[in-house]
Amino acid sequence: MHFTINGTAIDVEADIRTSLLDLMRNSLGFTGTKKGCDQGACGACTVLVDGERINSCLALAVQYQGRSITTVEGLADNGNLNALQKAFIEHDGFQCGYCTPGQLCSAIGMAGEIERNIPSVVTSDLSADSIPVTDTEIRERMSGNLCRCGAYNGIVEAISETLAQQTAAPIEERARA
Repeated sequence: MHFTINGTAIDVEADIRTSLLDLMRNSLGFTGTKKGCDQGACGACTVLVDGERINSCLALAVQYQGRSITTVEGLADNGNLNALQKAFIEHDGFQCGYCTPGQLCSAIGMAGEIERNIPSVVTSDLSADSIPVTDTEIRERMSGNLCRCGAYNGIVEAISETLAQQTAAPIEERARA
């Protein structure tokens, strides 16, 4: 199987029944992505595939051959944390940190959904040109990612601040964030 993970081309042989999560953690050493419930209910295993968030515990690795996968290890740029990672630290968006990789990947995927104007169940105006990023909107979109420590307020604050900064920044700066 061939993958591009965090910008690096990787060829690996694996059983076709192997989940993407198990392949990344057990065969390729990407241990930032966590196994929580192994049933798609907690979001600890969330990664980005071609910029969209998925639960890697429910995905067969063979389905994602040739696709671009980003794990939490791929979010930083040469060891420098991105804006969202910095905001999680600043706003205490984690306690034990177990769910944090999935929360980060999910938040980045969520930002892409908002940028593409994809509504959620709480989006009030489906015909609007843009979706207002309220705390309610963020909480709904992040509801598939559980935090057993209860750091939700810090998570929402970090995401809200980061999205506000990205919206205010010129497009070329957003690409570097």
